[in-house]
Amino acid sequence: MPHFTVQIREENLDGTTEPKLVRALTDAVAAVYGEWARAVAVVDLFGIPEGRSGIGGLPTDVNAPVVTLTTREGALHRPEIPDAAARLIASITDAVVTVFGEAVRAHVTVLVVGVPSGRSGVGGELV
Repeated sequence: MPHFTVQIREENLDGTTEPKLVRALTDAVAAVYGEWARAVAVVDLFGIPEGRSGIGGLPTDVNAPVVTLTTREGALHRPEIPDAAARLIASITDAVVTVFGEAVRAHVTVLVVGVPSGRSGVGGELV
């Protein structure tokens, strides 16, 4: 199950942005893996209050979203998707740019985390 965690400046979450970002990220993972991924994609948005982020050791007001996609390790090594990690990073970055505009592209950080088989669970059960 693809699970997105997005850390973003709180003032960029205004009640209209959230559904757009959830939709764009879900579309991004479906663009790489296919429609089956849409139904199981989870997106969590975390607002970072003003004054609680910085770049290069200095506080900043730059919109610099950090998107972490956690998925099973095997999903990153599927033969039918030879460059899955690179495709995901490009697709996710494009999704964030779609919502916030081209000016944010240089500041978007995408982390793709593969969880090895046997190291995740749902409802107390190993999956």
